[in-house]
Amino acid sequence: MRLRRTVSIVAAAALCGPGVPARSPAILYVSPGGSDHASGTASHPLRTPQAAVDRLGRPGGTVQLAGGRYLGQRIVLTGRSHVTVRAAAGSAPVLDGTGLTVPDDQSGMVEIHDSSAITISGLTITGYRTRSLSAVPIGIFVSGSGHSIRLTHNHVHHLGNDNGTLGSFDINAHGIAVYGTDPAASLSDIRVDGNELDHLVLGASETLVLNGNVDGWSVTGNVIHDDNNIGIDAIGFEDTISGAARFTEVNRARHGVIAGNHVSRIISAGNPAYWEDGSWCDCADGIYVDGGTAITIAGNRVDASDIGIEAASEWKQGRTNAITITGNTVTGSGYTSLALGGYDQHRGEAYDITVSGNVLHGGSPAMLLQYYIHDTTITGNAITATEAGADLIDRDKPAGTAAQNAHLVLDHNRYAGPAKPGHELYLWNDVTYHGLAAYQAASGEDHSSTYTLVADPR
Repeated sequence: MRLRRTVSIVAAAALCGPGVPARSPAILYVSPGGSDHASGTASHPLRTPQAAVDRLGRPGGTVQLAGGRYLGQRIVLTGRSHVTVRAAAGSAPVLDGTGLTVPDDQSGMVEIHDSSAITISGLTITGYRTRSLSAVPIGIFVSGSGHSIRLTHNHVHHLGNDNGTLGSFDINAHGIAVYGTDPAASLSDIRVDGNELDHLVLGASETLVLNGNVDGWSVTGNVIHDDNNIGIDAIGFEDTISGAARFTEVNRARHGVIAGNHVSRIISAGNPAYWEDGSWCDCADGIYVDGGTAITIAGNRVDASDIGIEAASEWKQGRTNAITITGNTVTGSGYTSLALGGYDQHRGEAYDITVSGNVLHGGSPAMLLQYYIHDTTITGNAITATEAGADLIDRDKPAGTAAQNAHLVLDHNRYAGPAKPGHELYLWNDVTYHGLAAYQAASGEDHSSTYTLVADPR
């Protein structure tokens, strides 16, 4: 155990030697009109952010960027600590990747690898594009292990992978990606706050993702819109960590909060990765947990997206559990407002999920309950069908063992829609029921729930 020491101002001065003040963190200034041979002061700025980051050296410090366009300039921090790269007050520096060749594998306009106590704030990042199936362009890419990473008030837009191969899941890009790739040490204390991510061409990947050994994080107050795949995703059990550790707890985004974000127009139509059997798949989630655990999704708004919020496990050996979904508002979903469970019988389990106090407005069905959901409660939600022919609930006929389907409880929900009472639709275990009473009798659920006619719920 490392002991924490408190050093007085007098003692700190003594450690520096007689009359030598303690060293203040360095601040280096950068401007598009500067020179990398300059001193890096406010009046003699450097020209490239990377030159400034390198000049800070191991002690770290702050790189402050003046407004303007930094064409073809990436920032890479590997094995660093206590570095802040920020916009100058009132300025809008733009890292523009237009014209750069994106290398194979994952790479970012800003890359942070095996580093700690790093802040990236106030940058606009754009133009990093490719058509290569082997390259994955990313706006801000955090990987390896480390702690205390802050990504705040950045704007990532108009970048991605423009390959047009229909049905190819090898098309990939991200806006912000946090990948914990070390099975022995996590990425922890990660805060992604107040960013805007929009007009991203993502293929089979996600706008903002936490994947692998990421333990202790928050995604708050971000605005995510007009992207062609998932808005926010917390992932486990992919080959981010391979070998014996892959299907263990270290390969899961966990102990996280997704709160106060506004996600809108996340739509997969036109995304070549989601061309299936001669049509587009309407399967892009606003907020998705796939294999994550111990995550709270609270107070978010998801509008006009394919799927509002989903908690599932895509890997049969995996699971999604200990998820709280509360106080969110979902409107205008092209497919469904809320989905739980594996989307077919070859997926993993979803359990210990609490869904309460949400407004789910629209979708067909409004709520989708898929395979292997158990030990889950759905209570106190307002669930509205906006079209008379839309199911309020669609539950797949259970598969697997009794334990994989036990203790699913729905109650005290407020259902509404344009159909007259007794004519609204509920699909339970693949059988359609007309009216709340018929559904209650068949399912044994929602005994204290209500249905209200709303003439025009749109």
